[in-house]
Amino acid sequence: MSGRSRLSPLSPPVSLPFLRVPVGPDAERWRTFPAERTLVVAARTVTSTVRVLESLPALVRDDPRVSVVFAYDPTSAFASGVLDLLHASGCRVIPWEQLAGIRPDLLLTASENLEIPDGDHPVLVLPHGVGFQKRVPDSRGPHDRLSGLVPDALLESGRAWLAVSHPDQERQLLAAHPKTAGRTLLLGDPCFDDLLAGRAHRRSYREALGVAEDQRLVVLSSTWGPTSLLGAHPDLPVRLLGALPRDTYQVAAVIHPNVWSAHGSWQIRALQSAALDAGLILVPPVHAWRPALVAADVVVGDHGSVTLYGAALGTPVLLAAFGADSVPGTAVHDLAAAAPRLGPGDDLRARVESVVREHTPDRYTEVARRAFDAPGSALARLRTAVYDLLGLPEPATAPPTSPGPPAAALDARPVTSWVVVTEAGDEVVSVRRFPAAAYALTHGGLDAEEQAAGPAASFAHLACSDAERDRGLLESASVVERSEHAGSRAEALAWLRGTLAELPGALLAVTAVRGGGHLVALRDGRVVEAAVTGPAAPPGLVAAVVYAYVRQGRVPADALVTLRIDGVRDEDVVLRVRPAPPHAT
Repeated sequence: MSGRSRLSPLSPPVSLPFLRVPVGPDAERWRTFPAERTLVVAARTVTSTVRVLESLPALVRDDPRVSVVFAYDPTSAFASGVLDLLHASGCRVIPWEQLAGIRPDLLLTASENLEIPDGDHPVLVLPHGVGFQKRVPDSRGPHDRLSGLVPDALLESGRAWLAVSHPDQERQLLAAHPKTAGRTLLLGDPCFDDLLAGRAHRRSYREALGVAEDQRLVVLSSTWGPTSLLGAHPDLPVRLLGALPRDTYQVAAVIHPNVWSAHGSWQIRALQSAALDAGLILVPPVHAWRPALVAADVVVGDHGSVTLYGAALGTPVLLAAFGADSVPGTAVHDLAAAAPRLGPGDDLRARVESVVREHTPDRYTEVARRAFDAPGSALARLRTAVYDLLGLPEPATAPPTSPGPPAAALDARPVTSWVVVTEAGDEVVSVRRFPAAAYALTHGGLDAEEQAAGPAASFAHLACSDAERDRGLLESASVVERSEHAGSRAEALAWLRGTLAELPGALLAVTAVRGGGHLVALRDGRVVEAAVTGPAAPPGLVAAVVYAYVRQGRVPADALVTLRIDGVRDEDVVLRVRPAPPHAT
């Protein structure tokens, strides 16, 4: 095989300097650590590079005998972001061309589609997902290939070792490519082990994501390509956000790194603008998807590995897409047979809730059993394999175990406008709030809910925060909320009066007051003092109670009202109405 890089027309020009340290013809003159072995990590895509970065530190921890460098291969259509990732991680990076001039003791990679220079060093290829479950375009020609399988020439050289996570994958490879015989290592899946360990930290993951105890987190999982969830249904995130009430649901999106590399973060954010305005948590493509997945209450996904990981964790799964590029006979195909599907005309909220309600903890046990061998032992087995290939005894330290991924604090874009649906009886006001940016796509517009409903009056209104940037939307709002607490009652009253004067279309304005409680100002000058039990309530919920009574033509002077939030949580609200001051208009 040639040692020359085959630069793709899609690849940007890359100019990396040759390294003198820790590799190079005179490296021993300059380095500090007298390493006995050199381990080179081949970095070609973000997906494959991340997979190595997540495991390698635990393998060579505290061992000065092993020097690690990263060789950057820029030939992939998904190479964008790799160098940024390596530099952000503090890695020493050599250009691919330098690899032919050094003598590594082991080349480790999670990218199978490499042209590796001639040599006698072994090559250990880790999977960058779960097994060999997808056919992908072959960059060497017009056909497709089995993802994860190295070229025949590397197998024929006797240097390649393919890590598998389950014996079924060995049998699959042997049937599809007999040259893999004797070239596989059964090691388990370090990523799955890390996810399993992360379950002990689930609460901290949810707190970091801003998910409340009484909220459900829906994680959308999309692989890459036209048959993926986002490839087939790019509007599903915003439709879900429009269907799921904001006070009881949050939605996060885990998008395959290849989508970020191929299209860029700007394009992704542009395509998901309405969803982001509606509060979508867009999970970055490196590392953060793992705590987000562990935090999920339900996964809406496709035939990608993240969806399979979610199912194996015991999380309810709803398949919104499933591509023909998936490989029959694999664990992900078993998942397709076991998981419910989202139909084109399904009521999104009803479907999500039915999936959660009908789920049983052992639903995907057999799927997980077919994907992962001996969970909990992968890092230890991988360390043994790496040191065996390096020709070194393992460190005397205890075999590594997975601690679980660190929490990732991800801030969704604040929602600044809501469609609020209320139903008011004599003593109970039910409230559901939806992000206005997503509501129309699911419910057909604001007027669709504005109707009487039996003995209780049902109304919908537009509520906006004073942080809303769309002036036209703000001027159309029936309720205006202050985004920050007022420092005092006097400050609150001044803001309420000024807001109603500035926005004559508003029926009422509301603010929380530092120290507790809320003040709601009506158009006729009256002020309602409101106190809510339970967790701190956003001003919009308090305002919704008052608005419901205003629409009925009555505001109880002094009342104890039950606030029913999306039908799942009740809080008591004490209302006290103060008359309009003499100067009120």
